[in-house]
Amino acid sequence: MKSEKAGAAGMSEIMAQEAVMPPASASAPSKAAGSSPKQKPVPKDDPASAAKALKASGQRQGFKLNEFVVYPAHGVGQIVSIEEQEVAGFKLELFVISFSKDKMTLRVPTSKVVGVGMRKISDPDTVKRSLDILAGRARVKRTMWSRRAQEYETKINSGDIAAIAEVVRDLYRSDAQPEQSYSERQLYEAALDRMVREIAAVQKSNEIDALKAIESQLQKTSARQAKAGSADVVDPEIEEAA
Repeated sequence: MKSEKAGAAGMSEIMAQEAVMPPASASAPSKAAGSSPKQKPVPKDDPASAAKALKASGQRQGFKLNEFVVYPAHGVGQIVSIEEQEVAGFKLELFVISFSKDKMTLRVPTSKVVGVGMRKISDPDTVKRSLDILAGRARVKRTMWSRRAQEYETKINSGDIAAIAEVVRDLYRSDAQPEQSYSERQLYEAALDRMVREIAAVQKSNEIDALKAIESQLQKTSARQAKAGSADVVDPEIEEAA
């Protein structure tokens, strides 16, 4: 590096000057006994050393090795390694993310994580707010199913646990309600799976316990509807499309 070359040149100049200096004469006063020798200048911080230290710690862009993360298009995964690949003559550093349940491995350039929307898993307060959303009343827009399905899919792939909770809430059907269509069921299960995985990762529990927590919140709405016993409460709230 430039700073290292400059430092090396400076040391060479000092050594050359010492080599040509005449020896001290006998009449020259000797150094006082016990005086410490002249200290060498302390080199400035080495950027390369700092980079090596960061690499050894396994941390990049705020993410670290073995950490659980949320990748919007695939949900919760774990950073299992950080590797380098050479592409078109350039070295590219990659997060290797494992999605064990899907038996899939994804490689994401460390410099692109912000652009693709990769994030850390939610904090406990965010998880609690998402669970509170489930206990709310479903909101269904008065639009064609194809448009609503697209909106649900966009929310699922946003990676936002609150938006995913809205999909789970809106597509949930209790035993007293009509059955879902195949496409509704597919979207509901996709959203439910994303939410279960993240809650399990945040609470450091298993997916069964996370699913129970979600179902408990959803059943609160069902119980409230059954107690009211009126058709206008059983049916989800209909919103006019914008």
